[in-house]
Amino acid sequence: MTPSTTIPRHIAIVMDGNGRWAKQRFLPRLAGHKQGVEALRRCVSACIERGVRVLTVFAFSSENWNRPQDEVSGLMNLLAGALAREVPGLSQEGVQLHFVGERASLSDKVKAGFAQAETSTAANHRLILNVCFNYGGRWDIAQAAERVAAQGLPMTEGNLSAAMALSHVADPDLLIRTGGESRISNFLLWQTAYSELYFSTALWPEFGAEQLDAAIADFATRERRFGQISEQIKHSSQQRVVA
Repeated sequence: MTPSTTIPRHIAIVMDGNGRWAKQRFLPRLAGHKQGVEALRRCVSACIERGVRVLTVFAFSSENWNRPQDEVSGLMNLLAGALAREVPGLSQEGVQLHFVGERASLSDKVKAGFAQAETSTAANHRLILNVCFNYGGRWDIAQAAERVAAQGLPMTEGNLSAAMALSHVADPDLLIRTGGESRISNFLLWQTAYSELYFSTALWPEFGAEQLDAAIADFATRERRFGQISEQIKHSSQQRVVA
């Protein structure tokens, strides 16, 4: 296992490849999404075991409403079932759930499920799991700007950050996308400004501890400079050791 000093505190994942996984097996796309729920369960457990503090996943984008209606309806039913089935187990593991995204267009049943899951896990602190549902990075920036303007505050970087939908956690250290695609698809556009990016060829239903460890191992090789140069980073590290 990767040493704890190299573990990212916050990992974000674009969970891509459910449909292709199902197609390869001549199964309906919804079967891939069901296996995707299993993959998420594995990933949550693996993150807890490795000391990751925050996991943020892209479950349903604001653009996904454009998919075939039967798939969208199936996803909504799968979500309702997953909430009822998975939340008690997640709570026992110490997971604090947050559902991030625009809720006004969701059904009352889904909104009530989100609220209940968040309330029942609010006291947990082992892992924060942010599920981005009906979410888009551009939406997030726009809604943050609206909130800042409504408060009569100046449009500064700090005020915008505080108004973002993920303001309750630090920005992701590592962004993983599965499925072999090399883009972030309108996910956490503001928050991933300095995140390390890792693209996995594994389809999401195939993703597990081994693939997570590969991403973390790659992350451990990166030098995160945040606009500085290597010599500044080394000097700062030496000062911390002396202190």
